[in-house]
Amino acid sequence: MLTLAVIVVVSAALILGALWGIYGSLPEGLEGFIVAMAGGALIVSVILELVEPATEQAPLWAVALLVLTGAAVFTVLDHLVDKKEGSNNGGGLLLAITLDGVPENLALGVALIGAGPLQVAALSGSIFLSNLPEAAGGAKGMAASGRSNGKVLALWAGTAAILAAAALAGNLLLAGVPDVVLALIRSLAGGAVVASLATEVFPKAFKDGSMSAGVAAAMGLVLALALDQLG
Repeated sequence: MLTLAVIVVVSAALILGALWGIYGSLPEGLEGFIVAMAGGALIVSVILELVEPATEQAPLWAVALLVLTGAAVFTVLDHLVDKKEGSNNGGGLLLAITLDGVPENLALGVALIGAGPLQVAALSGSIFLSNLPEAAGGAKGMAASGRSNGKVLALWAGTAAILAAAALAGNLLLAGVPDVVLALIRSLAGGAVVASLATEVFPKAFKDGSMSAGVAAAMGLVLALALDQLG
């Protein structure tokens, strides 16, 4: 029951964020601040929850190779999305959440096996914090590019369903796989996260929030560290 509750909450962040982006109205500076704060939290998540644990289970060269592969795959696909539909339509953020979210949620599902309440809160809180404003920014960009609100919401709801399925698969199907396999999955996700931060999250945060983005990113980093300490 706890596993299902966590998966629902984390996935719901995408739908709530999409609703916020489509129908909500916040000053651009505040939106940029929130996106930057989420980016700061992701810096901690990618190191403490993905890459560092991977180095304890797999050789450093393998982790490095998968991190670079994840970054390269995201960069190529993000370029194709921008080339086809434009760089400001929100597709890049949707791609970012999907590429790093699938392996991340696979890992989340495995981590929920036998995890205590504080560990669950730390991991799911970090993912929720990053997904909510990213989905808001992506959905807002898609709506502004001319897509109907219904189609935009359906895209994000579909992505939420995919990530929920990934978490369930991780919980039900990957519990017995070798640790090195999970390490490589986390490494791939880590590379995609780093690339998304560099090309989608922080550029958007700086554009909307200007100089406050730096302080916001530091706040997100500190908050994610606090959540990790709870675990």
